[in-house]
Amino acid sequence: MIVHKDGTNSAFCPNTWIGNAPPAQQNYRELIPRLPLLRPIGRPDLIQPKRVIGFPLMRPLSAFIQKHMRPLGSMLRANGTPEADTPVPPALIRRRVPRTVMPVPVEDVLHIPCPDPTAEDSVRDKHLASAQYLVRQERWDDLVKAIKIADAQRHMTPGTMPIADLLSFGARADVVHAAEHVLMDGKPAKGAPILAGIEALEHELVDHPNCYVMACIVAQAHMDIAWAWRGTGWDIEVPARNRAAFKAHFDRAADIMAEFCPQSLNSPLLAATCCALLGGNEEAKQRVADSYETLINLNPANPRPMRAMGNHLLPRWYGSYPELELEARRTAARTEHIWGAGGYTWVQFDAISCDDDACANLDLDFFIEGLHDILTRKPDAYTANLLAAYCANSIGQSFSGNDRADLIRAQISNCSQWIVREHLTELHPMIWAHAARGFDNNLRVHSPGRFAASGRDDAVRLISSLFSSEIASGKRIVFTESGPVAMEC
Repeated sequence: MIVHKDGTNSAFCPNTWIGNAPPAQQNYRELIPRLPLLRPIGRPDLIQPKRVIGFPLMRPLSAFIQKHMRPLGSMLRANGTPEADTPVPPALIRRRVPRTVMPVPVEDVLHIPCPDPTAEDSVRDKHLASAQYLVRQERWDDLVKAIKIADAQRHMTPGTMPIADLLSFGARADVVHAAEHVLMDGKPAKGAPILAGIEALEHELVDHPNCYVMACIVAQAHMDIAWAWRGTGWDIEVPARNRAAFKAHFDRAADIMAEFCPQSLNSPLLAATCCALLGGNEEAKQRVADSYETLINLNPANPRPMRAMGNHLLPRWYGSYPELELEARRTAARTEHIWGAGGYTWVQFDAISCDDDACANLDLDFFIEGLHDILTRKPDAYTANLLAAYCANSIGQSFSGNDRADLIRAQISNCSQWIVREHLTELHPMIWAHAARGFDNNLRVHSPGRFAASGRDDAVRLISSLFSSEIASGKRIVFTESGPVAMEC
């Protein structure tokens, strides 16, 4: 199973599950919306197949892919793979080895509630299960109506996940996750019906002409399957057949979305889908910031597009460090009424965790002010766990040897002290598990139970270290609804 970003054990927009497993067994990914998101460092200039224009709606997708992929495969077998320069990867950011040793078992000195499921998970599971149920009953009209209402009224979960995105993900979940399962090893087995699901969605699209919700569902399904074909490596490492399939699915998604305008329809779901198309567009550099600005303006209370934009403004994608800093400040100004300085923090959030130079160039005071403003405006358990895990684990346990960047990481890590002491009331292990892996958007988790347990172990170890002086004096730390309290053993 692929696990998605920012850390709860709830599914969302990118990928999905197989068959009829209940939501409690499926909800192990997070969704920074599948805006091209934190996808791998790409090189779209290397060996890209030609864009195919004019893919008819009713034409089977299988014929389209076979026409353009088989000749390419034959050519490469005959002539060898074209040579290309290997891109230089960014500086390696490493993880620190855990060294905290407690004089007594942690369970004896640290008591913190760990709800399973969390309130956020329960809400997400409800909407995902609802969408899957309606699709399996072929009640598409009811689903489309529910998505339109959620999209128009900007309904979100307590953790700021758009309900429309959750419903859209649930609608394509069975199709996408089945394709991901078939492509688990990078190529489908002979005779695997990998296109059956997406062709069924295409027929539903024909039955719902001029419906932007149905268009978003089918286009997002194409993009999800495209990423399953491509994987996470450098472009030069991706087999030509997989790269061609990636391009074919993105071309089809672009054709579907061509007739819809997010601004005229006032739809964050539509804008998010258009932003997701940037991941397969070689000419996207000129409009990344504009596309994300449209999406952010349509629903400024949702921080996920801000995080995705920051990542895609890194030089490894479509931007530059000055552009990243400029857009972070512009976003903070436009969203000040909701997030205070938090807009700057959200845009820099993922960018500085994976790029040394972005971290070294950070306006640290502005970033930390944003952390305070975010928690002042969203003092819920989900947000507190997200920011505490980010500061203590994602940033605090990373180093690269770049003195400036490592100094900034150390100061961000210190913020975990006041976040935990002033805002944390319960533990969400999945968020901490994702944080330990840098919120990797393509993480494969074979045992969700062990994955969550590793997050709990990391969280308990790091939180205990923040109270080392109290524990050393013989006290135990008990987390209550108002925060942690040091009590006599």
